[in-house]
Amino acid sequence: MPPSIVTSKLDLTPYKGIWDFAAVKHLLQRTMFGAANSDIQYFLTKDLKTTIDELLNPINNSVNPPLNDYTTTTVLDPNVKIGTTWINDPTNDGTLNSYRRASFKKWWVGQMINQDRSIKEKMSLFWANHFGTEVATISISHYVYQHHSLLRNFCLGNFKQLVKLVTVDAGMLRYLNGYLNTNTSPDENYGRELQELFTIGKDTEIRYTEDDVKAAAKVLTGWRINSSFQVYFDATKHDTSNKQFSTFYNNKTITGKTGSNGQLETDDLLDMIFSKTEAAKYICRKIYRWFVFYQIDADVEKNIITPLSSLFIQSNFEIKPVLKALLSSEHFFDVQNRGAQIKSPMDHAIGCIRQFNITFPDANNNYVDAYSLFNSIVSQLISFGQDPGEPPNVAGWQAYYQTPDFYELWINADTLPKRNKLTDLLVNTGYTKNTSKVIIDSIKFVKEICADPSDPNLLVNTLFSYLLSTDVLDTTKQNLKKQILLSGQASDYYWTEAWNSYQTSPTTINLNIVTSRLKALLKYILNTPDYQLA
Repeated sequence: MPPSIVTSKLDLTPYKGIWDFAAVKHLLQRTMFGAANSDIQYFLTKDLKTTIDELLNPINNSVNPPLNDYTTTTVLDPNVKIGTTWINDPTNDGTLNSYRRASFKKWWVGQMINQDRSIKEKMSLFWANHFGTEVATISISHYVYQHHSLLRNFCLGNFKQLVKLVTVDAGMLRYLNGYLNTNTSPDENYGRELQELFTIGKDTEIRYTEDDVKAAAKVLTGWRINSSFQVYFDATKHDTSNKQFSTFYNNKTITGKTGSNGQLETDDLLDMIFSKTEAAKYICRKIYRWFVFYQIDADVEKNIITPLSSLFIQSNFEIKPVLKALLSSEHFFDVQNRGAQIKSPMDHAIGCIRQFNITFPDANNNYVDAYSLFNSIVSQLISFGQDPGEPPNVAGWQAYYQTPDFYELWINADTLPKRNKLTDLLVNTGYTKNTSKVIIDSIKFVKEICADPSDPNLLVNTLFSYLLSTDVLDTTKQNLKKQILLSGQASDYYWTEAWNSYQTSPTTINLNIVTSRLKALLKYILNTPDYQLA
């Protein structure tokens, strides 16, 4: 497990260090799922400022929606043809919603695998964890996709606006019973989580009170969902009384409003909440833990979190300025912050797929094979403890918030062998569906990342440099070279000759000699504890 970080670069001074392979890889591993060699080489031709600007400004904001991949002789969708999208056909049919939710998860994994050169997928997951809805609880697949699209579309926008949109989103209204919150039967679920998990947090010494939760619930009464699956405001269900808040909110009173004006109280509530500096600090802490490290001591709080939160407030809660300042800082690039995070299941599985440039079928042209293979990865993620769209509760996945272990919770006696089993499988046999196969092509891979694969020393050093974010002893590399690439022999010639023989005469025998050694070496590296770090 990573040690406590002790760093000397405790401020947001822009990074002026070397813009090299290691620096680019570190940035991409934190802002994307895995650092593909093609992406590293691309950004090596840019400077840091240009790279950050490209990462924070996705070129393509549109995505093709999830498809009906589930229609069979026993499962029929009466309104949606197989191979077309179901997102415009909301239904209360429990069976169809179940299949569509499964389709959504496959589709989402596909988006992560095929991400563009931007931070968008990482930030979409950040907000999905932050707002912590569970797909199975929302149930209605139409709402599930709408909620995800909201987070995806606003993941780099204005946080205050995002909170407002989430507050009146059908998926969230379903998940935390907001659509059942009325003047005669107030429901405190969302009013509580809005403050405790979504904006203010639990980190402040002086906190909002239970009465504040009750007052917020009254403010939010009246938001409903009709039979056409649309959100609307019902003034007859709204509590029109004045809502009194505690000293934490400076004894603020939100004046009760009648008729359609009642919905304006939601804006008043958010204005009140966002007037507290605690809201900005809370989100900046979560961003810091997501991208840098989980420990936030007094020095980090003073020199990183506080100035970030000030910037957040000054920018009227725009997300990009905070990300730009943090990701461009000396602190972010400090060598002691590199390789300090334990990979989440998604970082591990999706990152491995992207590192090795494993190609999946195009879902638009071959959705049957694509969705089946995406589902294989969904199953792996579930076994690793990160079921897409299904955090264990509204607080999100524990590894992102549970003191004092945080990321360390991803690794245990059950999940570590499963992680290693996945990488072994991708190296050895991969996954097959019909004529489509996803597998690590070891020879193609080393040709892409290594200038001269015939040189065993260069090859081993390149593999460790590319696949790991931590330093490995030269003696370890030399031992692996000898035992695996040289098959126990002393001379480098035993690998060089084998590689060159295959290049000049790619017979089955020569192929097997080279691939068996490469696969053994890759499996060893991917099974090291260091490969679990980013």
